[in-house]
Amino acid sequence: MHTWLLPEAIEDLLPIEAAHVEHLRRHLLDDFARHGYQLVAPPLLEFADAILTGSGADLNLRTFKLVDQISGRTLALRADITPQVSRIDAHLLNRRGVTRLCYCGSVVHTRAAGLLATREPLQIGAELYGHAGLEADHEVIRLLAHALQLAELPPSRIDLGHVGIFRALTASVTLASGVDQQLFDALQAKDVPALRELTADLPDTVRDGLLALPDLYGGVEVLPDAAARLPALPEITRALGELQRLAGELSDLPLSFDLADLRGYNYHSGVVFAAYCDDSPSAVALGGRYDSIGERFGRGRPATGFSLDLRTLARLALPQQVPGAIMAPWPEDAVLQAEVDRLRAGGEVVVAALPGHVGSWREAGCDRQLVWRDGKWIIEPLVEH
Repeated sequence: MHTWLLPEAIEDLLPIEAAHVEHLRRHLLDDFARHGYQLVAPPLLEFADAILTGSGADLNLRTFKLVDQISGRTLALRADITPQVSRIDAHLLNRRGVTRLCYCGSVVHTRAAGLLATREPLQIGAELYGHAGLEADHEVIRLLAHALQLAELPPSRIDLGHVGIFRALTASVTLASGVDQQLFDALQAKDVPALRELTADLPDTVRDGLLALPDLYGGVEVLPDAAARLPALPEITRALGELQRLAGELSDLPLSFDLADLRGYNYHSGVVFAAYCDDSPSAVALGGRYDSIGERFGRGRPATGFSLDLRTLARLALPQQVPGAIMAPWPEDAVLQAEVDRLRAGGEVVVAALPGHVGSWREAGCDRQLVWRDGKWIIEPLVEH
């Protein structure tokens, strides 16, 4: 085996790809900042019991763990940055009012999430803390749609759901250990036969409600249909009311509704959403409300946000057309250096033509050259022999 081969689903980013990812990263983070979201940078490693407590089995299985040679405790390579940002809000910033935070960094997964997915996503996201009202959900959904527009990858649809509906249906019954996870898996897969088997012994209202969820998918007409088919529990009425309000306030976005979508069920607590684009069968961004996650850090706060993988976004979005570099001759003198400095200050990429490499500067990205003609420096198309 070649020693330079990378592990499965781990890849290098070559110059053009890396430049595209970096362009998107700066573009999105700058836009988040203009909306008042302040940048934070959590560490790649944390103690496992801090980063995984209360996160559910799914995140635990996706997380690489190792032993700290200093403390002897188990460390975790983060598989999700959202819990870390919640720790920063709850424990370090400790602000009284609304806090808006954004981030971007690598996460590492033990297994790829899909056939074409990487095990080292570059996660970027925005989180809003301290406001329990639906206005916060409205803001982050619109911010996500705007971010995808900036990436020239407008969403073809944004699916909305609400985990409160599932929680309300199962709260009145005692489920055997692990059955709630099996119900969750069956609903995610819209596996109606498995769902019928799992709900066979449940009360009629609960069983009928759970069996109705996979069919409650589509446009805004899903919501009155859900109100007619689901039990009139206060929590369900409130959840459907929140979705109806968002449908009205965000009517300019391509919204759809999926009441069986429970991704992030283990820590989400309200409205959840997933954004799709025409070129990807899987969601390009996920988000939702997670009001209780800060409790593990000593301060529960209302919270909602979203995240996406910049590598996936760069693969789907059209790369920005970047002009080639200018080759500057060697050796440099004061006059040439001044001209090079002027060009670089104006945004041009200028590459010094080190001696002994004739004929290789186009592969280095140069398409023009700086030449001395008629007593001045001018730029001409690069000619290589």
